[in-house]
Amino acid sequence: MQEANLNISQLDAPETGRKLKLLSFNIQVAIASTRTRHYLTQSWKHVLPHSQCFDNLDRIAKLVSDYDFIGLQEVDGGSLRSQFINQVEYLATHGRFPFWYNQTNRNLGKIAQHSNGMLSRFKPSEVTEYKLPGMMPGRGALMVRFGQQEHSLALFLVHLALGKRARQYQLDFIAELVSDYPHACVMGDFNCTVESEEMVNLFNRTDLCLPEQSHPTFPSWRPARNIDHILTTSAVQVDEIKVVNEALSDHLPIAMEISLPKEIRVDN
Repeated sequence: MQEANLNISQLDAPETGRKLKLLSFNIQVAIASTRTRHYLTQSWKHVLPHSQCFDNLDRIAKLVSDYDFIGLQEVDGGSLRSQFINQVEYLATHGRFPFWYNQTNRNLGKIAQHSNGMLSRFKPSEVTEYKLPGMMPGRGALMVRFGQQEHSLALFLVHLALGKRARQYQLDFIAELVSDYPHACVMGDFNCTVESEEMVNLFNRTDLCLPEQSHPTFPSWRPARNIDHILTTSAVQVDEIKVVNEALSDHLPIAMEISLPKEIRVDN
């Protein structure tokens, strides 16, 4: 665990409880794409700073402040395009999260710091980084655990590759990790639907449950594909799952509320 990145502040954290509100969100480095043409007209924002960046980060901070744990994809760890601001830290500060962690998976120096991130109201008992396999390096998974030993909840944050073969290798790797935890959630941008061959293999190899309904999240202005997921093992009680209709990125956030067994405690 990197203590430098697992930041513990003096902000108030809620009391320990059995219900947790989870959110997964690909924020596209705070670029608020709302039309297909924006991929062309706003492509420069992936390299250079822009004046709307902090306005959109503030809106994202307000959105995520209603949740207990947030898994973030496509955040910048502090480079030219983010005006050298660690976007995970910014959202933690403005959303009043006591605990946050940044995982930089592709470090391009001052040009870009491609990262995953987590925000939490509760103190993790463990945070572990993993490098995902693939033809091109730069994809990672983050495991955040709450509780101790067999009485724990493991949350896996992922952002998978665009190519099917690479995703299959990555999901095989994730399946091995998840098998160690009866109470587990896997969340993030999978870049594929639950009906895809590689996802079917994941469900066959693990205790992760196939969602009962489709929850399209992409593109945010006309969602047609369910490529952002929060998946749980059968031991995790799911109370609600929904797509949050807030177009602050090219993806919509996906949210879930879960209930934990009494033996699993989350501490502030």
